[in-house]
Amino acid sequence: MEHISEVLDLLDLERRSDDVFVGEHPVTDQQRTFGGQVMAQALAAMYRTVSDGRLCHSLKCYFLRAGSTASGIVYEVDRSRDGGSFTTRRVTATQNGHDIFVMSASFKVPEGGLEHAAVPFKPPVAPEECPRLADVLAQRSPRTKEVWEREWAALDTRYVGYSNRESAQGPRLQIWMRAVGEMPDDPRLHQMVLAYASDLTLLSVSTLPHAAAFGSPRMQMATIDHSMWFHRPLRADQWVLYDQSSPNASNALGLSFGKLFDADGVLGAHAVQEGLVRMADDRPRRGLV
Repeated sequence: MEHISEVLDLLDLERRSDDVFVGEHPVTDQQRTFGGQVMAQALAAMYRTVSDGRLCHSLKCYFLRAGSTASGIVYEVDRSRDGGSFTTRRVTATQNGHDIFVMSASFKVPEGGLEHAAVPFKPPVAPEECPRLADVLAQRSPRTKEVWEREWAALDTRYVGYSNRESAQGPRLQIWMRAVGEMPDDPRLHQMVLAYASDLTLLSVSTLPHAAAFGSPRMQMATIDHSMWFHRPLRADQWVLYDQSSPNASNALGLSFGKLFDADGVLGAHAVQEGLVRMADDRPRRGLV
């Protein structure tokens, strides 16, 4: 995909009934469905059942099985609650008769209230001066630059840098990212695209302190769960600073946190992810997960 319009096409789900939708895949060399795509499509399905004016403020999801890019994904929405202040939805994604993903989310009308927010570490260079992430990852992983660009060209992603120094936050990675092309003003679409983008690099942060693991073809990585909180509006087609850190890796699992800021340093969202991070030689005999 080379333009954000192609991602938005993925979010225009086919409606089978009031609460059942089908999402397709882009043309891809990957055999497994990108987790960010499933999250974004699940959120799109939920929004088709939520009253206008209510926006997602939190979501929590679990990846149960790897999705296949060979067939569409069916999203069935459960209308858990429509309250005076909050709307709650659950969605189950199935493929070929198997559940592959579940997500719960809460929605509300934006309103005033107490205000405070974390301040980002200001990157020393502007996004335009940072190298493209595809160039950096091609040097540090088995995939070529062309593969990274072919799969993720709809996102302009720039590498700021990372630190392995010990701190309360653990190893840290910062990237700039934005959609390639202008998007409609609809804040729901911007949340979907941010959910899509949030899965691109977050789990890999937990491998940064381990030179033998980062980029190794023997490394097995798979997202287990992913949560997001949307605090303030963020435009996905303008520069977003994704400040990521990993406070822990143990038990063949990596835990990573991400804060998403706009170019002025305003905190827009949080993401938290835990996933499998296992070297192939350490794999249990009974399977991957």
